[in-house]
Amino acid sequence: MAASIEDIRRAQRAEGPATILAIGTATPANCVEQSEYPDFYFRITNSEHMTDLKEKFKRM
Repeated sequence: MAASIEDIRRAQRAEGPATILAIGTATPANCVEQSEYPDFYFRITNSEHMTDLKEKFKRM
């Protein structure tokens, strides 16, 4: 006996309530102000020698 499309879809769906568990923190450990972010980013990526790119990044 062939199963109908409805039977197949019913078998693929979950029954009962879905539960999502999320554990985290509201503020990250390294919070950086937007105005200081270019300096922070270029310092942690060892790219401080790229001054022209850093200035362009600040303008964005």
